Amino acid sequence: MAPGNFTQVTEFILTGVSDRPDLQIPLFFVFLVIYGLTVAGNLSIITLTSIDFQLQTPMYFFLRHLAIINFGNSTVIAPKMLINFLVKKKTTFYYECATQLGLFLVFIVAEVFMLAVMAYDRYVAICNPLLYVVVVSRQICLLLVSLTYLYSFSTAVVASSSVFSVSYCSSNVINHYFCDTVPLLALSCSDTYFPETVVFISAATNLVFSMTVVLISYSNIVLSILRIRSSEGRKKGFSTCASHMMAVTVFYGTLLFMYAQPQTNHSMDTDKMASVFYTLVIPMLNPIIYSLWNKDVKAALKRFLTNPCSFKYI
Repeated sequence: MAPGNFTQVTEFILTGVSDRPDLQIPLFFVFLVIYGLTVAGNLSIITLTSIDFQLQTPMYFFLRHLAIINFGNSTVIAPKMLINFLVKKKTTFYYECATQLGLFLVFIVAEVFMLAVMAYDRYVAICNPLLYVVVVSRQICLLLVSLTYLYSFSTAVVASSSVFSVSYCSSNVINHYFCDTVPLLALSCSDTYFPETVVFISAATNLVFSMTVVLISYSNIVLSILRIRSSEGRKKGFSTCASHMMAVTVFYGTLLFMYAQPQTNHSMDTDKMASVFYTLVIPMLNPIIYSLWNKDVKAALKRFLTNPCSFKYI
C-alpha cells in the first residue's frame, strides 16, 4: 500500500478486561476495591516509613520506594481502566497512550530492580552483619535508588519511543485494558522488527540480571541461616526476610508464567490476566504481605493509631 493511502491513527480503542456488557459494572466495583486497597496500603507504608523513628533503616527506606513504585504503577493503569468500565467507547488519544506506556515501563522496570536491591540489602544484613552499616550506608542507599529510577526512566524512554516510532494506520483497536507493547505492535502497519528487538532485549536483560541478583542473594541467605545451630536463631533469620521472599516469589512467578509459556499456549487473554496481576493485584498485595509478616511495621502502625500527634516527619 502506498504511503499516501495510509490513515494515521490519532486515537486507540481499548477492548478492556472483558467485552461482555453484563460484566462491566461488577468488574468496575471489583477493581475499584483493588485500587482503593492499593492506594490505602501503599500510602500507609510510605507514611509509616517516613515518620516512625524505628523504621529509619535501609530495609524500610527501600520498602518506602517499593511502595511509591507500586502506587505509581497502579495509578498509571487503574483510573483510566475504571473510567472505561463506565463508558461505551473506550478511547485513548495517541499521545495519552504513549504517555501511559512510558510511565508503565518506568514503574515496572523500577520494581524489578528495586526487588533486586532489597534482596541485596537482606543478603548483606544476614551474611555480613558487621559490615552492614558501611556497605549499605545512607549514601549507598540513595545511590542505589537513584540509579534504579534513572535506569528505569532511560529504559522506558528508549522502549516506548521505539514502539511509537512505527506507523499505526487504520486498525486502532488494542486488545488490552491499557497501552502495552505487544498489543500495540500487533496493530502496526509497518515493519516492527526493530521495536520488537528493543523490547525483547530490554525485558530479557532486566529480568535475567535482577533475577540473578535475587537468586544469588537468597541462596547465600539460606545457606547462611542453615549454618546457625539454634532453631531460634534460624527462625529469627528467616523472619527478617520472609516478607520480601514472599513478594519476590509472587512478582517473578507471575512474570515467568507470562513470558516462559510456549508460544502455542500464548494468548492475549492470558496476557491480560497476568497483566492484571502484576499491575493491580501485586501492588495491592505487597503492603498486606509486609504488614502481616513484619512485626516492626505492625508495631509502627499501632503506635501511629494510638498517638498520631507524637510522630514527626524525619
